[in-house]
Amino acid sequence: MASLTIRNLEDSTKARLRIRAAMAGRSMEEEARVILNRAVGGVSGTGLWALSRQLFEGDSGVSLPLPDREADRAAPDFSADEPTAR
Repeated sequence: MASLTIRNLEDSTKARLRIRAAMAGRSMEEEARVILNRAVGGVSGTGLWALSRQLFEGDSGVSLPLPDREADRAAPDFSADEPTAR
């Protein structure tokens, strides 16, 4: 595993990290790891499913307007453009 040293961190940022870690029952180091993993790790698998359910289930879903679908356009005619052998 790699180590990381963060220099010139503002005192107020460190204080907020300490409070956030205490509220989550973690050390400051563990809280920093959690924050970094969330920031650069992305969401996948069951985490993505849970997040999508949280965002879009029930009455808080998203309603998108449907595009106007009058008729399909005609298919292009390629009969005159036969490929040549190379």
